[in-house]
Amino acid sequence: MITLYTIGFTKKSAEQFFELLKKNGVKQLVDVRISNGSQLAGFAKGKDLAYFVKQICGINYKHITDFAPTKELLDRWHKQTVTWEGYIEEYTAMLKNRDIMRNYGVKQFDGSCFLCSEETPEMCHRRLLTEYMKNHSTEDVTIVHLV
Repeated sequence: MITLYTIGFTKKSAEQFFELLKKNGVKQLVDVRISNGSQLAGFAKGKDLAYFVKQICGINYKHITDFAPTKELLDRWHKQTVTWEGYIEEYTAMLKNRDIMRNYGVKQFDGSCFLCSEETPEMCHRRLLTEYMKNHSTEDVTIVHLV
């Protein structure tokens, strides 16, 4: 059984965020944002986050942009020039074209938590990514959204 976790940092204090990771036994934090260096990200700014998760939770941090939507697709979503259904279709096609299952697989992410900024997973690519991995894996995969 492989367990994949997801988390968003928006509207979470640092304490809430890191306690969720620790309480759930997360083994690795995988940042799936296209850009992780924004000052607006606070404690979740890439280089700081790598330090914090190692020091606070004892886990590793990876930033994998192959798992992120393109900036162009994100911009269209934020400007509402693409519907959620269109976003899903385009993002899923990106994952297929990037051949993420062959290039990464799912086994190496057992116990990993996929991070982006959205508060909840319903309309977020971290949910779409983990569902794609689950649906295209020969392994038994469980997805847990940390909110």
